[in-house]
Amino acid sequence: MVVSPDPMDPPPPGPTLPLLPLRFTLQNDLAARGRLQSRAPARPSRNLSEWQDLLCPQPGTDPPSPSDLEGRHALRAASELAGSSKVSYPQTNMANKGPSFGLSRDVQAKIEKKYDDELEERLVEWIVTQCGSDVGRPDRGRLGFQVWLKNGIILGKLVNTLFPDGSKPVKVPDSPPTMVFKQMEQIAQFLKAAETYGVVKTDIFQTVDLFEAKDMAAVQRTLMALGSLAVTKVDGQYRGDPSWFMKKAQENKRDFSDSQMKEGKNVIGLQMGSNRGASQAGMTGYGRPRQIIS
Repeated sequence: MVVSPDPMDPPPPGPTLPLLPLRFTLQNDLAARGRLQSRAPARPSRNLSEWQDLLCPQPGTDPPSPSDLEGRHALRAASELAGSSKVSYPQTNMANKGPSFGLSRDVQAKIEKKYDDELEERLVEWIVTQCGSDVGRPDRGRLGFQVWLKNGIILGKLVNTLFPDGSKPVKVPDSPPTMVFKQMEQIAQFLKAAETYGVVKTDIFQTVDLFEAKDMAAVQRTLMALGSLAVTKVDGQYRGDPSWFMKKAQENKRDFSDSQMKEGKNVIGLQMGSNRGASQAGMTGYGRPRQIIS
């Protein structure tokens, strides 16, 4: 009689393998690695400078993209092969970001549509007239305008021309700064000087709006507010056509004498009504009622 095995029964135990000591296993693993390394082809001997010249081109050539992870990993591997952990990575720009997608892209597109090309021409003309022709002119378009103002040098010169001699708020270096934080610091000095000049905080852009070209329309609004203040102040510092900007409303303070104030107490204001003018005297009724014919 053959009895079929129950499918719910556990399987029969198989042959058990002997457990090797942990020390013996580690020794075999290390020995195997040593044999593999001995069979590997010899790597070319390069020092750290040679690897950097190979992976990081010299100035004048296109540097590797900061987002290129393979290039960074290769440079780190080169430093390990050269026997040093100190590697001078190529200078990266913190504004280099990947493209945005979805809702972020839609929002950014709406912000970019607010940029006014005609307003850009007017602002460029004013900046060149106010600062001089040595500042040059930018390429047409939003990105050209951003690159022109990005390092903050032209903005510093612009706001300095609006202040009298001896009280220049922005320290402009002789040579344009190349480091990122120096350029952003120059923009921050301009924003602080613009607020001191009288531009309200709601009209002042953020540093990243210009440096990373996030909102160039906000940069235009700040420059328009600065130009409007310069036209409104009659101090002789503004240069250019006054019709480029609208003058801001000025205070019109009135001084009344005591006799005029007393006479005003005897006048009935129009808010209280008047007994003069048109009246309903002699008027008939308001007309016949509506006739409804069935």
